[in-house]
Amino acid sequence: MATRHNGTQPGDQPSGEPRDQPGGRPGPRRPQQRLQRRLGVFDSTAIGLGSMLGAGVFVVFSPAAALAGPLLTLAVAVAGVIAYCNAVASAQLAARFPDSGGTYVYGRRQLGQWPGFIAGWGFITGKTASCAAMALTFGHYVAPAYATPLAVAGVVVLTGVNLLGITRTALLTRILLAVVLATLVFVAVAAVLGPHPAGAPAVSAAPAYPAPPSGGWGVLPAAGLMFFAFAGYARIATLGEEVKDPARTIPRAILAALAGAFVIYLGLAALLQWHLPPQQLAGSTAPLLDAVGVSRLGAGVPFVQAGAAAACLGALLALITGVGRTTLAMARERDLPAPLARVGRARSVPFTAELAVAAAVVVLLLSTDVMTVVGFSSFGVLVYYAVTNAAAFTLAGRPWHAPRWLNVLGFLGCLVLAVTLPPASVLFMAAVLAAGVAGRFLVLLVRRTRDIEGPARKT
Repeated sequence: MATRHNGTQPGDQPSGEPRDQPGGRPGPRRPQQRLQRRLGVFDSTAIGLGSMLGAGVFVVFSPAAALAGPLLTLAVAVAGVIAYCNAVASAQLAARFPDSGGTYVYGRRQLGQWPGFIAGWGFITGKTASCAAMALTFGHYVAPAYATPLAVAGVVVLTGVNLLGITRTALLTRILLAVVLATLVFVAVAAVLGPHPAGAPAVSAAPAYPAPPSGGWGVLPAAGLMFFAFAGYARIATLGEEVKDPARTIPRAILAALAGAFVIYLGLAALLQWHLPPQQLAGSTAPLLDAVGVSRLGAGVPFVQAGAAAACLGALLALITGVGRTTLAMARERDLPAPLARVGRARSVPFTAELAVAAAVVVLLLSTDVMTVVGFSSFGVLVYYAVTNAAAFTLAGRPWHAPRWLNVLGFLGCLVLAVTLPPASVLFMAAVLAAGVAGRFLVLLVRRTRDIEGPARKT
């Protein structure tokens, strides 16, 4: 499929075509600026894999191990199965609707405005908190005493990179991903070589988590937390408007990124359980550092710290990019303020949305301890993918590898993992979603009132 010179693809909605208005009535809209298609399969896969590795490897394993106990690898497998269902659904929809916004766009076009809004709002709020968590994790690995200032600086610098254009984002993501993969290989080698003869102490020390739930029920909430680590491939779908030949590129990139992350997570889970005592793994604040610190390669701890910092920066870079594109899509449909839909002519990036996301992340960093929002983010993303599976279920033309029963499995799996997350995460995110729904309802009510009163005043 050839790329047109104006940056659109066959099947794209022309920028001047009327879109549905909040009241459900089609109407004229001001022509909208389109983003340019510059990403191939390799760059798209790197962005997705960079997002997943930065989030999962250095954040999720310890709390997941505390919940699942010896069944940690099973929790990773359950999360991987649900992620595969979601990836297939995302690939189908992204190839059909190659626009920025991901499931927000898919939900609107296949299910209606409200499901699309719930998906978009859940993604933006959950992933904005994830941005703050990644930034603060970066600060803690580099210099714990100055974690917050370093986190703010990281957000500012990476937002500047994004504003230079998507090709710069992809280039930096590839560099950071290479550093992360080298770090993970080093950790794996250290674990395989076994503990240091002198029994070196663990690098991080934290109180042990409570014993995991009996009967294996901890697998489900642990899988819900691990799903946070698999959600990076959503970034590929949210960049759909900037991908070359989306019908071919997006499915390949999503499945390739997911397969790579699944193999890495499963291998690391097995190695960590084999190398570290259960209570140490469950209570560690930095399990990969512990794995290296007690090994024969303990002198390589600084290298692992540098790799962790690179992973967090890579995840943060892709997160800011994805949240900015979803914000752009929601602003185009007037579900968020219209100025957020502005696209820079020189660099073809949604600069207003990117700056707004960065500002929200900085506010979180300066006002809140966001290291407890993994469950909160997981809940929002699981709701997002529940809508993805429901939208994919309605598609008529389907490839052989995407039967409808896979969408049903993905939809039910997302809901089960969401409701089994820690109660505080469920309640908090449910309140955030309810606030968004109430806000949109009031805005639509005001607009409808204006539409009715306008003609009456003229008469």
